[in-house]
Amino acid sequence: MIANQPIDSTDLLSRERVLADYRLACESRQVSLLGRKDVMGGRAKFGIFGDGKELAQLAAARAFQKGDFRSGYYRDQTFVAALGELRWTEFFAQLYAHTDLAHDPNTAGRSMNGHFATRWLDEQGHWRTQTDCYNSVCDIAPTAGQMPRSVGLAYASKLYRDNPGLADITQFSHGGNEVTFATIGDASTSQGMFWETMNAAGVLQVPLLVSVWDDGYGISVPVELQTTKGSISKVMAGFQRDGGTDGQSDKGFAIFTVNGWDYARLVEVYEKAAHICRTEHVPVLVHVQELTQPQGHSSSGSHERYKPTERLDWERAHDCNLQFRNWILDNHYASEAELETIEKQAKDVARDARNTAWKAFIGSIQPDHQEAITLLEQAAGNLTTTQADVLLSLRTDLQKETSPLRRDAVTAVRKALRLLRTEPLEYRQALISWLERANADNEDRFSSHLYSQSDESPMRAEVVEAVYSDDSPVLDGYLVMQRYFDGLFGRNPLVVAIGEDVGHIGDVNQGFAGLQEKYGHLRITDTGIRETTIIGQGIGLAMRGLRPIVEIQYFDYIFYALATLTDDLATLHYRTKGGQKAPVIVRTRGHRLEGIWHSGSPMGAMLNSLRGMHVLVPRNMVQAAGFYNTLVKSDDPALLVECLNGYRLKERLPDNLAEFCLPLGIPETLLEGTDVTVVTYGSMCRIVLEGAALLAEAGISVEVIDVQTLLPFDITGRIVDSIRKTNRVVFADEDFPGGTTAYMMQQVMEEQNGYAHLDSTPRTLTAKAHRPPYGSDGDYFSKPSADDVFDVVYALMSEAEPTRFPAIY
Repeated sequence: MIANQPIDSTDLLSRERVLADYRLACESRQVSLLGRKDVMGGRAKFGIFGDGKELAQLAAARAFQKGDFRSGYYRDQTFVAALGELRWTEFFAQLYAHTDLAHDPNTAGRSMNGHFATRWLDEQGHWRTQTDCYNSVCDIAPTAGQMPRSVGLAYASKLYRDNPGLADITQFSHGGNEVTFATIGDASTSQGMFWETMNAAGVLQVPLLVSVWDDGYGISVPVELQTTKGSISKVMAGFQRDGGTDGQSDKGFAIFTVNGWDYARLVEVYEKAAHICRTEHVPVLVHVQELTQPQGHSSSGSHERYKPTERLDWERAHDCNLQFRNWILDNHYASEAELETIEKQAKDVARDARNTAWKAFIGSIQPDHQEAITLLEQAAGNLTTTQADVLLSLRTDLQKETSPLRRDAVTAVRKALRLLRTEPLEYRQALISWLERANADNEDRFSSHLYSQSDESPMRAEVVEAVYSDDSPVLDGYLVMQRYFDGLFGRNPLVVAIGEDVGHIGDVNQGFAGLQEKYGHLRITDTGIRETTIIGQGIGLAMRGLRPIVEIQYFDYIFYALATLTDDLATLHYRTKGGQKAPVIVRTRGHRLEGIWHSGSPMGAMLNSLRGMHVLVPRNMVQAAGFYNTLVKSDDPALLVECLNGYRLKERLPDNLAEFCLPLGIPETLLEGTDVTVVTYGSMCRIVLEGAALLAEAGISVEVIDVQTLLPFDITGRIVDSIRKTNRVVFADEDFPGGTTAYMMQQVMEEQNGYAHLDSTPRTLTAKAHRPPYGSDGDYFSKPSADDVFDVVYALMSEAEPTRFPAIY
């Protein structure tokens, strides 16, 4: 049975509270209506609103306490406003894409409307006290994308409650009493992310309260075509704990159903649901049914196109605000006249907020716009009639813009400068200066904060060289990792490790062997096979001040979690313009092993998907430890790929394993040479060095450079310095053709002007276009070998000096 039994009534329905809720419901509806009008009228590009969900969100907000977290999506405007975390001027500022944080503190105009975010970070990028806030994780639009991190946010409460080592950390938790309120539209429950999240939450028994807003449709597709039995709560019944909601049951969910127009029942349900979550650490599903969507899905179309007349009539009759109004009158909380006054005032509030926000938005653009007009007019005074007429035409076009965008003036000035390119500099200088300043300002408005700019950025970490002595032992790589993680967990109580097989057996390559027994299952934790929510757990934990190392067992498996990595984690700092961060370390192992799904090195896919994260590719385990030290001290997320075939190779252990820190973006020259530079990383370093030894026997001197990190890439120009000496370069790796080697070539040739020093065409050496087949022969004929390194480099030298290096084949 679905847990829908009567709940003891409490004194939650005072006249003051009821009328305050009605006022806010009316205001929220009005801003939705005006928002859609603004999109249709051209003031905004797109709009998606929370109309029809007002009552459920008001009820949820009543149960929300300081320190709690909302992990929702783009229809939660009433929820956030009810918490006092959204002014309607900010709502409209985001709709207009106002780039000033003072007007849109959520995303600085970077996200479309309805994406709300608490600014957890101060102006220096340091954590504020989350327990003093009503916390909203920055919403994302990909359907169900908010769910994986919800597991981690709720799991953090479990760790803060159950781990005595975290008891004194009150900046992020008060004894684990925080509830995570996740919200999702009913249609998005069809996504795998939803099911993986619900299963993980049930297994972990974490305080996650999931609200499903069910309005019967996913855009045009009715629920009957979305969900088995047409009801997510019925489908989820098997997840329900046997004892219902009495606290005397096995592990599982408490499940409630409630109609979205039933105000009193909504209030009761959310009070009960939050209490269960908070006190018992039991996940809860609240299925809010019979909601409506008065304006349809979004501003991109009308629901009259796909909803039958009977449904539209039903929605009008069951509009939650209308039902709330009737309930207020029936229960004598207010008179008709009082409600009419509230409704009129709500319209005035919405209209005033809209006008104020629009005026501020246009006002922020006008100074640059007017200056460009003036400069165009001044420049025209120095020119012949024909040229002057063109500039004056550009000026006139700008003057006609009643709702200018920043691009309008920039485009006009760039056109003007193209026209003036043959004129004396003094005619152009004022326009050039204006454009340079505008570009710098717009770089900050639209492209800043992809990575941390704080003093905790890994790019500012102090470099500590590895120290060796005569007593430094030589160990297998996996023992280096064991020693490293043992020391890390012993000195930093915030660090946790999560992943498949990391706990009981110490990970599949033994880097954590024996450490769960030493540090406990709360710090080194086994999970199910669920890569997406492993990443989500890490994101949520990192958002709440912990330092998670989350493991993707093999690099090939990262594609299961790629949507969460690219949509949520990699964009977080950017899309909040430095307001939120989640310094997760994603640990995996890749490059060479055996077979199609265990030998991948899809680095190009990562580079193109994970801008906003650092991507580190150490060649051995000592280097990996140095990078982990840097990352743990820093506040950016990162992916670190260890070499699969390196755990049984011998390495010398630094005496200062716990302290030494490697810099990001600094390549290392592994072998000095004079004829050809070979640039590579990871497991290919050993193969390239083997090839270089063969080439040395043939009289060719190769310089081998390990880039060490791909994001960032060679920030000091060390590779170009090498090419300046050798005049030839090969970029080598195990990725597909056109993948990371192409990226490295672009960085060196285009960004660093390395082409100027070349005497031969730059070359790449990659794996084949297919995945590697199983077996040693499959590896040899699919991925670069020392023989391939020899052939590619030799061919370059043969082309340059055919007499000295005659063709082999």
